[in-house]
Amino acid sequence: MVSYQDLLDAGVHFGHLKKKRNPKMTPYIFMEKNGIHIIDLNKTLKMLEEAALFAKGLAVSGRKILFVATKKQAKEIVEAEAKRIGMPFVTERWLGGMLTNFNTLRKSIKRKQSIEKMRTDGTWERINKKERIMLDRELEKLNKVLGGIEDLQRLPSALFIVDVNKEHIAVKEARRLNIHTIGMVDTNSDPNDVDFPIASNDDAAKSVQLIMRTIGDAVIEGLQERKKQKEDEKIRDEANRQKEETPAAE
Repeated sequence: MVSYQDLLDAGVHFGHLKKKRNPKMTPYIFMEKNGIHIIDLNKTLKMLEEAALFAKGLAVSGRKILFVATKKQAKEIVEAEAKRIGMPFVTERWLGGMLTNFNTLRKSIKRKQSIEKMRTDGTWERINKKERIMLDRELEKLNKVLGGIEDLQRLPSALFIVDVNKEHIAVKEARRLNIHTIGMVDTNSDPNDVDFPIASNDDAAKSVQLIMRTIGDAVIEGLQERKKQKEDEKIRDEANRQKEETPAAE
């Protein structure tokens, strides 16, 4: 788990200008310095621990967390981390209805897969150049928007969000569907918008990377624990099977 010093070194404590403060973030502000609010890292540490524990629990139970970050300084970090832990992600653009109209989303994913199949089943050679160009453009667009959620067969159990203000549509859809949310919440945001707020600088790359990695490590711990539980269960089942097959002593 990260330490207070880790948070400090990553600049997690730097909030926004005083004039941009959301009053609901007041309990998480330690002080003001040169017109900028400084986040109380002791509270951030506790919030991060709670969020990481929740994320680990979801992983243990085999559920998915969808990672969302479309702001420039966070998207590459979040995409790389989500891929590392094998979780879905959205880093280009949040399509309205991505959660609330999930069936339509799945149709778009199937369309993407259908075009990809055309390239390998011989169809590509049978269509003209103009059609291939149009399909290439469509596939590029679909890959860009849907590439990170292609394997998401059902609604996620939770969202991890960088900047709840920017991703307000995703937050709203999750709340409507009672999907849990974990969010990096800066001093200009409302911490009540998410279930597990993490008071933190959501603009600096180092801050995003540290928070994201911490949640990611918790997910990996959960996945490893799940794997061990399954292995132990398999061993128990095999032992019970052998016991049932062994003839009782006369």
